[in-house]
Amino acid sequence: MSQSFADYVQTFFDALKSVAVTDAGGAVIDVDAGIARVHEIMRRVARGTGKVMFVGNGGSAGIAGHLAIDFAKNGGVRAVTFNDASSLTCLGNDLGYDQVFAKQVQMQGFAGDVLIAISSSGGSKNILNAAHAAADMNCDVITFSGFKPDNALRRLGAVNFYVDSGVYGFVETGHQAILHAILDTAMGWTTATKTIQPSTPLT
Repeated sequence: MSQSFADYVQTFFDALKSVAVTDAGGAVIDVDAGIARVHEIMRRVARGTGKVMFVGNGGSAGIAGHLAIDFAKNGGVRAVTFNDASSLTCLGNDLGYDQVFAKQVQMQGFAGDVLIAISSSGGSKNILNAAHAAADMNCDVITFSGFKPDNALRRLGAVNFYVDSGVYGFVETGHQAILHAILDTAMGWTTATKTIQPSTPLT
């Protein structure tokens, strides 16, 4: 059995190359077209008064926090996460862990905001509830999932990115790579500038 780093990287590369994107109706769309749709949504938010809300559990929470600050600092898009310990423990204690993100979306979100919901399995109840809460408030929902292709989260977004793998490392790293690609290309990255950090805000 081959276990080399090169094989691991190739397997991840294959998973990333096969990323599938679907719209709200479940129709498959080209990855570049999906990224372009997210660009449009992010530019609308950056030029207005709305914000992007990132939610995720565990490793996905780390991705949420990482990309929220990148979208805000580098992209000029107001962005927040809901991973404060006091908020999570308060709402988890009072309402149940399945409501810790949905309740914060309801308390902090406004129509026209965006929710980026990240879940490797696509089945985490607190992430699904947050997506439903955001949709009920007329927020745009963008999802990132993996594992089973028929996972519940993949059906809840205006744009849905799916990494076809059952390995956490591939799915989580894939989600982070896609989000970086969305931000970097919106900020002006091209193959001609592959060694230069893109720096044009989305506004």
